[in-house]
Amino acid sequence: MELFGTAGIRGDVGETVTPALALQVGQAAGADAVAAADGEQVAFVVARDGRVTGEALVAAMVAGLESAGADTVKVGQAATPALAFASQGRYGVAITASHNPPTDNGIKLFHDGVEYSGAAETRIEERVAADHGPTEWDAWGSGEAAAVLPDYRDAVVEYARELGAPLDGLEIVVDCGNGMASTTTPAVLHELGARVVTLNANVDGHFPGRESKPTAGTLGDCIAFLKEGSADFGIAHDGDADRIVILDSDGKVVHEDTVLAMLAEEYTRESDAEDPVVVTTPNASARIDERVREAGGRVERVALGYLHDGIAEARADGGDVVFAAEPWKHVHTQFGGWIDGVCSAAVLSRLFADSSLAARREPISERPYRKVSVSCPDERKEATMADLANTLPAAFPDASVDDEYGVRLELPDASWVLVRPSGTEPYLRIYAESDTVDKLVSSARDVVETAIDG
Repeated sequence: MELFGTAGIRGDVGETVTPALALQVGQAAGADAVAAADGEQVAFVVARDGRVTGEALVAAMVAGLESAGADTVKVGQAATPALAFASQGRYGVAITASHNPPTDNGIKLFHDGVEYSGAAETRIEERVAADHGPTEWDAWGSGEAAAVLPDYRDAVVEYARELGAPLDGLEIVVDCGNGMASTTTPAVLHELGARVVTLNANVDGHFPGRESKPTAGTLGDCIAFLKEGSADFGIAHDGDADRIVILDSDGKVVHEDTVLAMLAEEYTRESDAEDPVVVTTPNASARIDERVREAGGRVERVALGYLHDGIAEARADGGDVVFAAEPWKHVHTQFGGWIDGVCSAAVLSRLFADSSLAARREPISERPYRKVSVSCPDERKEATMADLANTLPAAFPDASVDDEYGVRLELPDASWVLVRPSGTEPYLRIYAESDTVDKLVSSARDVVETAIDG
């Protein structure tokens, strides 16, 4: 049984993420935590996003957790970062499908502010498959309700004030996408002194304002508002506010790797660690490596969806992880161990108040970027990737090679290409960034197609 993807469990509520599944996962997670507690009482904080199916799934999840012997604390609707914040020192469950369409929902599990590791998710899957059912009647847990948002918002404000400059006089457009950012980002930025203009800032699980995933194609209203108005920049979130997109004053979306590079450079430069490390993913741009090296740090990469495992591995190797991110999703390690788009909004706003978005962007090399999918049957993926570990470096003999998570080549001019298998579809993905990106992709694709053909 394979329930978990790269960001928890997600899917259609009529077929995949049903109340029956939520009950099973709740019983499995509760039993797993109780077994690890060695006699201590276990508590799970449970939150949901604004989807119309969330309340019923929370009820099923709570029933599962309590019938397994865990206590529950229901905090109602809350951004996933707020739930993660509340799970510090205990466990947490977010009922959310993030940026998926309104017909979907999902389950994310946390322990002490960090998403479950791959090993922990495997244990839950095994318990769901075994279906042990509830514990003895007199060992069931109990539930209570609590509020988390005020404490979370205050914590973000306090943390952000240690960076950058006051937001006094700054005008920021925030497109909440009818998601949980409505309850967080505008209030945080207002408290920090900004003049905040909101779009789609009412929570509505039908997402009537725009699709939940913020992209250049879905942010038309925000783009138009920025073009016609006088705001300094814009911020957009997905449904549960763990993702963030930045737009400049002209309404143009700033590339996610450029945003990542800005934060990575700032955290590295401000760190007094002997070995400051930024953890990111293989598909992230070499512009990040350039800025981190310039600031005196180094970059380590980990597979997509496994940032938290990468953080743990880098720390085990003696590095001080000052920041971790994959495109659109940032872990501010000094604030907490979770992905937090609200904290990113606050920190970036303070940084842009100190030195403008344009000024911070200027030293970053923004080369053309491409992502291409090449058809590859699932049964050919393993053999093809093994072949590419040899043939791709041979085709680019001047490149440095990293084949831990796919095959990633970095060329002397900081151009790079990555080939990795899709985890969900019959494709190999080619990612490339170069001043001559079409030529680079074409050369890489020739090698990939030859390997697929065997």
